[in-house]
Amino acid sequence: MTSTTLNAIREHSPCEEGWEKLLKSLGKTEADDEPLPLVTILDSNGIADAIWCLRTLGEEHQRDIRLFNCDIAEGVLYLFEKQCPDDKRPRQAIETARRYAMGKATKEELEAARVAAWAAGDAAWDAAEDAAWRAAEDDAWAAARAAAWAADAAARDAAWRAAGAAARAVRVAAGAAARAVRVAAGDAEAAVEKERQAQLFIKYFGKEPTDD
Repeated sequence: MTSTTLNAIREHSPCEEGWEKLLKSLGKTEADDEPLPLVTILDSNGIADAIWCLRTLGEEHQRDIRLFNCDIAEGVLYLFEKQCPDDKRPRQAIETARRYAMGKATKEELEAARVAAWAAGDAAWDAAEDAAWRAAEDDAWAAARAAAWAADAAARDAAWRAAGAAARAVRVAAGAAARAVRVAAGDAEAAVEKERQAQLFIKYFGKEPTDD
């Protein structure tokens, strides 16, 4: 299964609250280089902190990060397509990002898909005629943004990935996904979305190295 270390986490300046919570759960008082499974962080601190820790992973994990990001965004795509059933740009962005992760799309195709998904979110927002309708469109906007970030995460070059940009994009997409569900259906659905994200996290980062 995918692991990081406390020293790697510390290098990225985690928030003190999350850091202290993690140390306490591990029965430690300082950072070390002992392998720390990401699913242990998920169990201790929850999905938001676990996703944050993806920034500590190296290039060899970027494929899984990208695919995880796509799955997160795809899970709330229905919110956009409910409001804009004829606009397939966010869906195409996710599909292109997934193909890029598999080595089947170029960076140029990926960037074009990201820009298109971002524009789709703007179009959904601009279509609102008054405050009430604008509020109803908010979930579509957030879902489109999640799709755009799914593409953007995969589009970052090596230097940005080394600085944690890919993980940041995953975090933003995850946040947009949860926000979209929360806007659409309230806190109960937001909790369901967080659980969905946790299960996806386990799928990608809780598997053994020999797993497919």
